[in-house]
Amino acid sequence: MSDTPNRWPWPPIVYLATIVAGFLVERHLVPTSHGGGLALGVLGIVAIAAGLGLDLWTAWTFSRARTTIMPHRGAKALVTWGPFRFSRNPIYVGNTLLTIGLGLVFDNLWLMALAFLAAFAVQKLAIEREEAHLARRFGAEWDAYAARVRRWI
Repeated sequence: MSDTPNRWPWPPIVYLATIVAGFLVERHLVPTSHGGGLALGVLGIVAIAAGLGLDLWTAWTFSRARTTIMPHRGAKALVTWGPFRFSRNPIYVGNTLLTIGLGLVFDNLWLMALAFLAAFAVQKLAIEREEAHLARRFGAEWDAYAARVRRWI
């Protein structure tokens, strides 16, 4: 048995496919644009900035811990500091915020709705497998961390 959580890096694939699908459906099948206005656009920019900031903070944290950011590679360390104090999956929270923010900026309800579907898919395709990998690799240390920090937020 391989000591990696996955064969494929599902999360970036899922979120990229979600964004592409959201724009394609909006443009070619069922437009949802309703003239969201400045307030929703500003809220979207804030969500995008928060998502990107969370992604960058998490990447920096992984780098400092000298472990992989790649979701299909085995962890070398259990990271429980930085953004991991608030979420066991801060990059996925960031990617979901980014997708919702794009939906707000571009007045695209499909992106906002599909962001939640993407989060569910990532949980099933990646998070549950990653958590099993971390439990095997870090045992009681993982169990204690998982008991005190929520999966999402």
